[in-house]
Amino acid sequence: MILLRVTGFVARCRASRNLEICNPHSTNIGISQHRFEGMKTDRPINLSLTKFSFPLPAIASILHRITGVLLFVGIAFLLFLLDQSLTSAQGLDNARVLLTQLLPKLLLIAVVATLIYHFVAGIKHLFLDFDVGDTIEGGRLAAQLTIAISALLIVLAGVWLW
Repeated sequence: MILLRVTGFVARCRASRNLEICNPHSTNIGISQHRFEGMKTDRPINLSLTKFSFPLPAIASILHRITGVLLFVGIAFLLFLLDQSLTSAQGLDNARVLLTQLLPKLLLIAVVATLIYHFVAGIKHLFLDFDVGDTIEGGRLAAQLTIAISALLIVLAGVWLW
Protein backbone atom coordinates (compact mmCIF):
# COMPACT_ATOMS: atom_id res chain seq x y z
CA MET A 1 0.00 0.00 0.00
CA ILE A 2 2.82 2.41 0.90
CA LEU A 3 4.70 1.45 -2.25
CA LEU A 4 1.63 2.26 -4.32
CA ARG A 5 1.28 5.66 -2.65
CA VAL A 6 4.95 6.46 -3.20
CA THR A 7 4.88 5.36 -6.83
CA GLY A 8 1.68 7.35 -7.34
CA PHE A 9 3.43 10.38 -5.88
CA VAL A 10 6.43 9.88 -8.19
CA ALA A 11 4.11 9.52 -11.18
CA ARG A 12 2.30 12.75 -10.23
CA CYS A 13 5.66 14.48 -9.80
CA ARG A 14 6.88 13.39 -13.21
CA ALA A 15 3.61 14.41 -14.86
CA SER A 16 3.57 17.77 -13.11
CA ARG A 17 6.16 20.45 -13.70
CA ASN A 18 5.42 22.14 -10.36
CA LEU A 19 8.57 21.76 -8.26
CA GLU A 20 6.80 22.70 -5.02
CA ILE A 21 4.59 19.62 -5.25
CA CYS A 22 7.57 17.40 -6.09
CA ASN A 23 9.67 18.64 -3.17
CA PRO A 24 9.79 15.76 -0.64
CA HIS A 25 10.32 18.26 2.20
CA SER A 26 7.28 20.30 1.26
CA THR A 27 4.31 20.37 3.62
CA ASN A 28 1.85 19.99 0.78
CA ILE A 29 3.08 16.85 -0.96
CA GLY A 30 0.59 15.74 -3.56
CA ILE A 31 -1.98 18.37 -2.58
CA SER A 32 -3.16 20.82 -5.16
CA GLN A 33 -1.77 24.32 -4.90
CA HIS A 34 -5.14 26.11 -4.79
CA ARG A 35 -5.70 25.07 -1.16
CA PHE A 36 -2.74 27.15 -0.04
CA GLU A 37 -3.57 30.37 -1.82
CA GLY A 38 -3.94 33.29 0.57
CA MET A 39 -2.03 31.57 3.39
CA LYS A 40 0.99 33.24 4.92
CA THR A 41 4.14 31.56 3.69
CA ASP A 42 6.56 33.58 5.79
CA ARG A 43 5.62 31.90 9.07
CA PRO A 44 8.53 31.15 11.42
CA ILE A 45 9.82 27.61 11.48
CA ASN A 46 11.22 27.59 15.02
CA LEU A 47 9.58 29.67 17.70
CA SER A 48 11.78 31.13 20.42
CA LEU A 49 10.02 30.83 23.76
CA THR A 50 12.09 33.71 25.15
CA LYS A 51 10.22 36.13 22.88
CA PHE A 52 6.88 35.37 24.53
CA SER A 53 5.58 37.07 27.64
CA PHE A 54 3.73 34.39 29.58
CA PRO A 55 1.03 35.41 32.06
CA LEU A 56 1.50 34.50 35.72
CA PRO A 57 -1.04 31.61 35.70
CA ALA A 58 0.86 30.03 32.80
CA ILE A 59 4.16 30.36 34.65
CA ALA A 60 2.58 28.84 37.77
CA SER A 61 1.25 25.94 35.71
CA ILE A 62 4.61 25.34 34.04
CA LEU A 63 6.34 25.43 37.43
CA HIS A 64 3.83 22.89 38.73
CA ARG A 65 4.76 20.52 35.93
CA ILE A 66 8.50 21.11 36.38
CA THR A 67 8.29 20.48 40.13
CA GLY A 68 6.45 17.24 39.42
CA VAL A 69 9.34 16.03 37.28
CA LEU A 70 11.91 17.22 39.83
CA LEU A 71 10.03 15.42 42.60
CA PHE A 72 10.15 12.21 40.60
CA VAL A 73 13.92 12.55 40.34
CA GLY A 74 14.40 13.84 43.90
CA ILE A 75 12.54 10.94 45.47
CA ALA A 76 15.54 8.75 44.62
CA PHE A 77 17.66 10.84 47.03
CA LEU A 78 15.00 10.68 49.72
CA LEU A 79 14.67 6.91 49.31
CA PHE A 80 18.45 6.58 49.58
CA LEU A 81 18.41 8.53 52.85
CA LEU A 82 15.50 6.43 54.12
CA ASP A 83 17.31 3.21 53.22
CA GLN A 84 20.49 4.37 54.95
CA SER A 85 18.65 5.41 58.09
CA LEU A 86 16.60 2.21 58.41
CA THR A 87 19.38 -0.35 57.91
CA SER A 88 20.98 0.07 61.33
CA ALA A 89 22.06 2.59 63.92
CA GLN A 90 25.30 3.02 61.99
CA GLY A 91 23.31 3.74 58.81
CA LEU A 92 21.31 6.39 60.65
CA ASP A 93 24.54 8.02 61.79
CA ASN A 94 25.85 7.86 58.20
CA ALA A 95 22.71 9.62 56.94
CA ARG A 96 23.07 12.32 59.60
CA VAL A 97 26.73 12.87 58.70
CA LEU A 98 25.81 13.00 55.02
CA LEU A 99 23.26 15.73 55.69
CA THR A 100 25.84 17.89 57.48
CA GLN A 101 27.68 18.35 54.17
CA LEU A 102 26.74 21.27 51.93
CA LEU A 103 25.71 19.54 48.69
CA PRO A 104 23.38 16.88 50.21
CA LYS A 105 21.82 19.52 52.46
CA LEU A 106 21.15 21.80 49.46
CA LEU A 107 19.75 18.84 47.55
CA LEU A 108 17.42 18.03 50.45
CA ILE A 109 16.26 21.65 50.64
CA ALA A 110 15.67 21.67 46.85
CA VAL A 111 13.58 18.49 47.03
CA VAL A 112 11.58 19.87 49.96
CA ALA A 113 11.08 23.16 48.08
CA THR A 114 9.76 21.33 45.01
CA LEU A 115 7.50 19.26 47.25
CA ILE A 116 6.12 22.40 48.90
CA TYR A 117 5.43 24.20 45.63
CA HIS A 118 3.92 21.11 44.03
CA PHE A 119 1.70 20.56 47.07
CA VAL A 120 0.45 24.17 47.16
CA ALA A 121 -0.19 24.19 43.40
CA GLY A 122 -2.02 20.88 43.76
CA ILE A 123 -4.29 22.45 46.39
CA LYS A 124 -4.96 25.27 43.91
CA HIS A 125 -5.96 22.68 41.29
CA LEU A 126 -8.31 21.04 43.80
CA PHE A 127 -10.07 24.38 44.21
CA LEU A 128 -10.27 24.67 40.42
CA ASP A 129 -11.94 21.25 40.31
CA PHE A 130 -14.72 22.73 42.44
CA ASP A 131 -15.00 25.77 40.12
CA VAL A 132 -13.40 28.13 42.64
CA GLY A 133 -11.21 30.68 40.90
CA ASP A 134 -11.74 29.50 37.35
CA THR A 135 -12.10 33.00 35.90
CA ILE A 136 -9.21 35.01 34.48
CA GLU A 137 -9.04 37.24 37.55
CA GLY A 138 -9.38 34.22 39.83
CA GLY A 139 -6.60 32.45 37.97
CA ARG A 140 -4.28 35.41 38.42
CA LEU A 141 -5.10 35.67 42.11
CA ALA A 142 -4.69 31.92 42.59
CA ALA A 143 -1.30 31.99 40.85
CA GLN A 144 -0.17 34.92 43.01
CA LEU A 145 -1.32 33.17 46.17
CA THR A 146 0.31 29.91 45.11
CA ILE A 147 3.66 31.56 44.52
CA ALA A 148 3.47 33.71 47.67
CA ILE A 149 2.41 30.89 49.99
CA SER A 150 4.98 28.54 48.45
CA ALA A 151 7.76 31.11 48.84
CA LEU A 152 6.87 31.66 52.49
CA LEU A 153 6.72 27.93 53.24
CA ILE A 154 9.97 27.28 51.34
CA VAL A 155 11.79 29.95 53.35
CA LEU A 156 10.42 28.52 56.60
CA ALA A 157 11.43 24.98 55.60
CA GLY A 158 14.89 26.17 54.53
CA VAL A 159 15.45 27.86 57.89
CA TRP A 160 14.20 24.76 59.70
CA LEU A 161 16.41 22.37 57.69
CA TRP A 162 19.55 24.51 57.76
